[in-house]
Amino acid sequence: MSETQNEFDTESAVYRTLLESTRAIPWKIDWATMKFAYIGPQIEPLLGWSQDSWLTAEDWAMRIHPEDREQVVNFCISQSKAGVDHEADYRALTKDSGYVWIRDVVHVARNEAGEVDSLIGFMFDISERKKAEEKLISLQRELEALSFKDGLTGVSNRRRFDATLDTEWASARRSAQPLSLIMLDVDFFKQYNDRYGHAQGDECLKNVAQTLALAVTRPRDIVARFGGEEFALILPETDADAASKVAERCLRLIENQHIPHEASAIGKFVTVSMGVGTIEDVAGADPRHFVEAVDKLLYQAKRNGRNRMESASL
Repeated sequence: MSETQNEFDTESAVYRTLLESTRAIPWKIDWATMKFAYIGPQIEPLLGWSQDSWLTAEDWAMRIHPEDREQVVNFCISQSKAGVDHEADYRALTKDSGYVWIRDVVHVARNEAGEVDSLIGFMFDISERKKAEEKLISLQRELEALSFKDGLTGVSNRRRFDATLDTEWASARRSAQPLSLIMLDVDFFKQYNDRYGHAQGDECLKNVAQTLALAVTRPRDIVARFGGEEFALILPETDADAASKVAERCLRLIENQHIPHEASAIGKFVTVSMGVGTIEDVAGADPRHFVEAVDKLLYQAKRNGRNRMESASL
C-alpha cells in the first residue's frame, strides 16, 4: 500500500472518529438509489433502531411520527429536488414506540454537472429544547388566560368583555344576526358588605358568578365581571325572546342559591336586577352606546323595585 493511500485511510479514519464522537448523528443518502450510504452509530442509543437497519429513505420516512410524516417528507423531497439546503423538525419514532424530537439539517451535494448527487446531513436531538418551548407556550397561554380572567370570581374580566364585544359586534355586522347583552347588579350589595364583611362579600360575588356561568350554555356566550358587583353576559346570535329566557334563568338560579341577605330591603336572600338589550342590526350603531343603553335598563329595573329585569330592543 502506498504512502499516499495510507495517509488517505488515516485521514478518513480520523474524520469518521470525529463524526461518530459527536452527539449529532451524521448520515448520507445516495440520490439516485435513495439508499443510505452511511448513518452514524449514535442512531441506535437514541432511537433503538440498529445502524444497519437504515437501508433506504423509506426506512427514514416510516420512522417519522405519522402526524409529521407527510408534511416533512414532502417538504424534504421538494427542497432536495430543487437543490436547496434545508432543515426540518419532526418526531422520530423509537423502536419501543416512543418518539424523540429531531432537527434534521440537510445539505444537497451536487456532481460536476450540477445535478443532485447525494444528501448529507446531521440529526440533532432537540427533545429538551422542545420541552422548554412547549412549557413556555403553556405559560404564555396561562398568562393570556389570566389576563382575561377576573382574579376574584374566575369569570371573564372587563378586558375580556370589551374584546369580546368588539369581536361579536363585527360578527353581527357581517352575519346580520342579532346580538344581546344582559347587565346585572347584586341588589343592596353595599348593605351586604356592611352586614357580613368584605370577605363574605367576596364569597357572595364568587357564588353569583359561578351561578351565572351555569346559565349560559353556548361556547361563544360569556359571563364577565363588569366592575364591583356588576356582571354582564354577551349573547351572540340571540334575539330578544331568547335573551329574556336566559335572564329569567339567571334570576331563578340565583334565587335558588338562597344566599342569606338579612340587610336586603326586598327579601331574606341575595337577588339581582337586570337590564336586557337586543340589537337586531348593528350597522351604523356604536357598541359603547349599546352598553350604555343596556346599563340604563339595569338602573330602570333597580328603580322599579329590584329583583327583576327590564328588557328592550335597541
